[in-house]
Amino acid sequence: MTDRKLALEAWESLFRAQHELFHEMDADFEHGELAQAEYDVLLTVTRAPGMTARLRDVTANMLISQPSVSRLVDRMVTRGLIAKCPDPDDGRGALIRATDAGARTFRALATVHGRSIAERMSRLDDDELRTLRDLAEKLRRG
Repeated sequence: MTDRKLALEAWESLFRAQHELFHEMDADFEHGELAQAEYDVLLTVTRAPGMTARLRDVTANMLISQPSVSRLVDRMVTRGLIAKCPDPDDGRGALIRATDAGARTFRALATVHGRSIAERMSRLDDDELRTLRDLAEKLRRG
């Protein structure tokens, strides 16, 4: 059985590290054309084949509720960052596609944000980064 005190200490450390890193990286979004949640939507969509993802897949990757994701997606459609259409394979679902403007805006911010992430994560060496990645994936698979 896992040591309960150690598990709580590890969780608190992980939680606080993530919170502090997110806070530090908020600056990446202060003067950009995308909010962090919009960036997350475009991250999922631009990584999908044809820069098109199911709305339910976008929602599953977000840290906000489904109704909030739907409202966010609608605002992004209005801004011309993404297009939304019915999913031909799921009558109740929708497909989200990055527009050219959305993909360009995402790539511009992704370059800055990627540098910021790499800089902050450089506190760890490559072996530590691999270990962190593998441990985080193990926790996610639960």
